[in-house]
Amino acid sequence: MRRIELLDWGTAQAEASRIRMTVFVVEQRVPAEIEMDDQDAGSVHALAYVDGRAVGTGRLLPDGHIGRMAVLKEWRACGLGGAILVCLVAEARRRGTQAVVLSAQTHALGFYRKHGFREEGPIFEEAGIPHQEMRRVLNS
Repeated sequence: MRRIELLDWGTAQAEASRIRMTVFVVEQRVPAEIEMDDQDAGSVHALAYVDGRAVGTGRLLPDGHIGRMAVLKEWRACGLGGAILVCLVAEARRRGTQAVVLSAQTHALGFYRKHGFREEGPIFEEAGIPHQEMRRVLNS
């Protein structure tokens, strides 16, 4: 059984940190010291569960930025990332956010386009990985 839960950082921290460290630090070699930041405490965190095991995560910052989207390798390409994103966008809409913004790794641009995001500005590098800012305007 699959489910997505929206949680505060205190509740999500152990599982979200485990997933993010596996995906970003181990797989993508993002320096561990920049993976966790002071934005976590004030953000809402989505955790995707399959049969009770947390396998994906993402967060929504108070200003409408979505980030730290990560799904464990063995669970990619089965819709969990999309489900996390849909849940975070719905939460932003519920809060009255006018637009959501994210920094997409360039290999994932197609994924975000399918969810209504459009590129803005130049490609830039973050943690040695090319990114593109993307935005989705939310209708009431």
